[in-house]
Amino acid sequence: MEKIILLAVAAILLTLPACAGRPVSADVAMSDKPRDTSPAVGRGDMETLVRGNNAFAFNLYHKLAQKDDNLFFSPYSISEALAMTYAGARGDTEKALAKALNFILPQDRLHPAFNSLDLQLRQRGQEAKGKDGKGFRLNIVNALWGQKGFDFLPAFLDTLAQNYGAGLRLVDFINQTEQSRLTINNWVSDQTEGRIKDLIPPGALDQATRLVLTNAVYFNAAWQYPFDKNATSDAPFHLLDGKDITIPMMRQTKSFNYAEGEGYQAVELPYDGRELSMVVLLPRSGQFNAFEEKLDADRIQNIIGQMSHREVALTMPRFTYESSFSLRGALTDLGMGMAFDPALADFSGMDGRRDLFIQDALHKAFVAVDEAGTEAAAATAVIIGLTSVPQPPVEMKVDRPFIFLIRDLPTGSIIFVGRVLNPVAK
Repeated sequence: MEKIILLAVAAILLTLPACAGRPVSADVAMSDKPRDTSPAVGRGDMETLVRGNNAFAFNLYHKLAQKDDNLFFSPYSISEALAMTYAGARGDTEKALAKALNFILPQDRLHPAFNSLDLQLRQRGQEAKGKDGKGFRLNIVNALWGQKGFDFLPAFLDTLAQNYGAGLRLVDFINQTEQSRLTINNWVSDQTEGRIKDLIPPGALDQATRLVLTNAVYFNAAWQYPFDKNATSDAPFHLLDGKDITIPMMRQTKSFNYAEGEGYQAVELPYDGRELSMVVLLPRSGQFNAFEEKLDADRIQNIIGQMSHREVALTMPRFTYESSFSLRGALTDLGMGMAFDPALADFSGMDGRRDLFIQDALHKAFVAVDEAGTEAAAATAVIIGLTSVPQPPVEMKVDRPFIFLIRDLPTGSIIFVGRVLNPVAK
């Protein structure tokens, strides 16, 4: 059995990687089909895609959140990279991927819907600011890395070219395995502005590798209402085990979208340009596990739907951390086990033969939140072979474990999801 590597990256620029180590250059074998920049996608298909992606986000969250640790990942990046893989799936494998990923639309409508959503996201924040003083960035790009001389079906390459703008970069996994790994890792590092390094570890690629599909998303945005650094001061943060740590806590009082209900408080912090936001979900003291267990896309939507403008005296920590894990077990639990089985996998839509399978799935993600805004980057390697009567400010003190997500406001698409159990854990 030959292998494919699927790579999804949550961070991106529109450049090829700079040379480092001893990577090899990659010739590009483009489909003769240009990207469709005006896909005919109805509102219903777009809503169906976003609803399915958001459901997958929290299905996956519960599989990944079983360890007692901070968590951060990009469900959107994972969904899009797997959608490119789905384009080559057939038979029972295609059905298994659709069920696990909540792909409700048929293939001929799913891929144009992803294309339309991508194109909309690329338009965000055109005059907004990034947290680093540069411009707002929500950059999304796709690419394929294929074995030289391996015959991929033109229809498969056309689908990815027309809907994902992904050209096929030719490398030699057979004779230049390590150099090919460095080339892809350098590309990932470039797309994440250096935040994700060494995504594909030594030994993950071998002479049986035939394809790596890459998606990259990089996010850098300033708050609509930055926190004053002079207001930040040390305060206790209460861990789940009952211990307290002292950390820098940011503070401001402002009118935000806010909601509270049985067992939680929630606040929405808009980014500059008001096209994306961070939603912070703070379970009541002693109720984190109970709240987290019931969390899904529908509940998120209900909480957001109940929000209204309130003056909020907000206290929350700065935090920076990275998550790294394998997705194979989680995706298998969600029903994709067949795709990882050499005897059962059917990706004949890629090369016309049933000789490809997913070997493993790796994910790395980085997030940094401070007074200025948020920077987020992630990489996934799937080895296949708000008005009301004025009220006094409500206090929301994020001084205990919380869950957060970054979402696109016009479409409701969830780009990143995370939880913070310890703000100073790396």
